Amino acid sequence: MQKTTGPVLSGLRVLDFGRYIAAPYCSHLLANEGAEVIRVEPPEGATDRVVMPVGIEGRGGLYLQVNNNKKSLTLDFSTEAGRAVLERLIATTDIVVVNVPHAALHKLGLDYESLCKIKPDIILTSISAFDASGRDRDRVGFDGTGQALSGSMYLTGDGQRPTRAAVSYVDYATAMSAAFATMTAVIERMKTGQGQHVSCSLMGTALTMMNPMLMEEASGYRSRKPMGNRSPIAGPSDLYAATDGWVMVQVIGDAMFRRWANLMGMPELVDDPRYATDSDRGENGEELSRIMADWCKTRTFRQCLDELSANRVPACRCLTPADTLNFKGFDDYVEDLSVSDDGKPLPLVARSIHTRSADSTDRRMAPELGADTFDLLKALEMGEDDIKRLKADGIV
Repeated sequence: MQKTTGPVLSGLRVLDFGRYIAAPYCSHLLANEGAEVIRVEPPEGATDRVVMPVGIEGRGGLYLQVNNNKKSLTLDFSTEAGRAVLERLIATTDIVVVNVPHAALHKLGLDYESLCKIKPDIILTSISAFDASGRDRDRVGFDGTGQALSGSMYLTGDGQRPTRAAVSYVDYATAMSAAFATMTAVIERMKTGQGQHVSCSLMGTALTMMNPMLMEEASGYRSRKPMGNRSPIAGPSDLYAATDGWVMVQVIGDAMFRRWANLMGMPELVDDPRYATDSDRGENGEELSRIMADWCKTRTFRQCLDELSANRVPACRCLTPADTLNFKGFDDYVEDLSVSDDGKPLPLVARSIHTRSADSTDRRMAPELGADTFDLLKALEMGEDDIKRLKADGIV
């Protein structure tokens, strides 16, 4: 019989100095696998607490998502007394996660050399807009910076103007990469006893996602232009208007294209040299999209989906956020988050990654500001009078 180990990262302590998405979501992934993650922020609270308001004082939708399963410590470590507390905490810590430029990391005293003086085997995971050792390492940037500089934003939209993606995909993808890199460092430390500085950047992530198109550009074979919702690598692949909504259709592969052509009543398209391969169909997808659009515009979205499904052509409705909350299968990915006694439960996407460890980790609400400060300081063997004095001085 296979033994159940419980949360696999139990026993690892993580200090999270991150703000907004990249660093907080990285440490959130570690918390979901059982690590003790302590979010450190100033006594007045950090500005990212209220992003995406949901009507709850001091906790917005973004904060609730990326900080559940964490503890909250308030600490002003710019003061001598606060720095002393922080160093005592670092001495008990395995991993520090932070997202600031190189110069700010040193200014805060959270650079790897400073941390190693306190805890020689510590792991520092730093996330910055640009490469930590590159020429732009001290530049500030955000998700949109990566989208714009990588070429992705230019290729998004209908060609009238470059368009930013509605969701911060560069931030989230960087967080996932950072969590993976952090666990690699943890495994290496288990083997060697040595910590290290793990670094990831938004720009590195954005360029990674654009890499195939950048190779294509560098080869001189093709220079891509914006093409709306059409796919550059297959067709028809686009968003189409039905009589009562929008339908996303994606045809990929010769067999699927043949089924689609037969459904359209145009089997001769299979032998048309313009559509010989997926690449050809992507290159000449405008005409294929016109055919598909004419077919959809006389049907309801349900009729479209039923006929396409019967012919094994993948399609789905394009939903509004309100529709998404009610679509069949949404509950497969979420848990209801009870944020207040009188408030409506909010959906937390907590089941997108399945491991035995994550499934055995209890889900806890993202904490109120400073909720764990007293207990954490007491565990550092600080007396109640000392803690009260720090509070009176505005340090915690």
